[in-house]
Amino acid sequence: MTHFSASRQSRLYRQVACFAVSVGLLGGCTMIPKYKRPQPPLAQTWADYQHTDNVMLQKAASDIGWRDFFIDPRLQQLITIALRENRDIRQAAASIVEAQGRYDIQHAGLFPSIGATGGPMYQAPSDAAGLSFAPGLDSAQTGTGMARNPFRFYQGGIGFSAYEIDIFGRIRSLSREAAEETLAQQENFRGVTISIIAQVANAYIAWLGDRQAVVLAQNTLSSQQSTLQLIQDKYNHGEADLLTVRQAETQVAQSAGLLADSQRRVEQDENLISLLIGAPIPANLPPPANLGQQTVLADVPAGLPSDLLNRRPDIVQAEHDLLSAQADIGAARAAFFPRITLTASDGISSLQFHKLFTSAATTWGVNPNIQIPLWTWGQNSGNLKASKARRDSKITTYEKTVQTAFREVADALAGRKAYLDEQKEVDALVNASGDAYRLAKMRYEAGIDSYLTTLESQRAYLQAQQNQISVDVSRYQNLVTLYRSLGGGWKEKG
Repeated sequence: MTHFSASRQSRLYRQVACFAVSVGLLGGCTMIPKYKRPQPPLAQTWADYQHTDNVMLQKAASDIGWRDFFIDPRLQQLITIALRENRDIRQAAASIVEAQGRYDIQHAGLFPSIGATGGPMYQAPSDAAGLSFAPGLDSAQTGTGMARNPFRFYQGGIGFSAYEIDIFGRIRSLSREAAEETLAQQENFRGVTISIIAQVANAYIAWLGDRQAVVLAQNTLSSQQSTLQLIQDKYNHGEADLLTVRQAETQVAQSAGLLADSQRRVEQDENLISLLIGAPIPANLPPPANLGQQTVLADVPAGLPSDLLNRRPDIVQAEHDLLSAQADIGAARAAFFPRITLTASDGISSLQFHKLFTSAATTWGVNPNIQIPLWTWGQNSGNLKASKARRDSKITTYEKTVQTAFREVADALAGRKAYLDEQKEVDALVNASGDAYRLAKMRYEAGIDSYLTTLESQRAYLQAQQNQISVDVSRYQNLVTLYRSLGGGWKEKG
């Protein structure tokens, strides 16, 4: 009869616990406000820009893998190293794990935390304690009339304490908030990855341009040194004046300074690449392709402005931040309503160890508790007000993020068209100034014109070549920027 009663009590405890869990998971609704995506004022289409017949234009930029976009083998290996070693990417990955941990902690509040306890207690009362009546004490008396054996108590069992039954959705709202923060960190990781890939590509293109500038400076210096030697020989034979010699020497010194400056920029480019990839540049990389052969695309499809809402990681991250703030409002609203907590236990206890594991030692307990907020002196209303203000701030942040993304794409498209036009002009300028320099040099050697005309023509030709390299670098970097701005670069393969 005693065993049946204990079993029935244990079943009763389990039924109460199951009921509490069911109510916590299914009962009530969250008080999170209904979400409607903000619509910042944006144009419906991009400005007109040129298209090419490239077959990959049928794909959106976000669907073009970075290995399909960047085809230079050396650049591909640098990007691969960066994805593995870059410290910003590692930090973003760690932030995801941290956010997942916070979500696990918050989500665990939906379930009772069950633990097991057990242990004995021994206590010997003093002669003046007056505990001779306590149960379990030996009845034998000492000369002073007090118990001589210590008090013994044994217990063990499982249970949970202060489990909140989430009737009004407070814990679910906090769990939703943590989930949105985790998703935001995942989008941040995507954004950092795309940004690092674009930075590596841009630094690599700048390095190629500066290497070309070094070659140009070396060729120019070599040519001017030969010219200086010829002029020096003429001067020694009385066929040239000292002014012409000094003009040639000045040009050689300027070209030497230009070479040193170009070499400095190449070294700085390599330092930047090392920082971006997070490791020294390996010596066994494939040779670099010529400038302009880094990507298979000559154009990137821009699509519609509204496409950015689902493609750009920073926009998606801002929206998850907004949804997190929405969930926080739900938790703040639920704080105005009563909280019901439940403490329960099921186990055994006995004053005698040999009876601890018998049916007579079975014990259980259920302790429901309700907390009703009556006077919080503005604490709950203040939390709600702060949550709504945070939501409004996140709306503004989201709208500005969308507008910034729109501007970046528009700027890249405008730059692309301008660079294409500028490329044609600078190519024509290089051809014209090159012909002018050759003609001026021929006239000087024929004794028709002074060396000053040749010197000015050579300077104009050198400047046009430098400008050509600069425009080439800017044009290809602009294409990389457009690819990144449209959300491309997250996938390795399309």
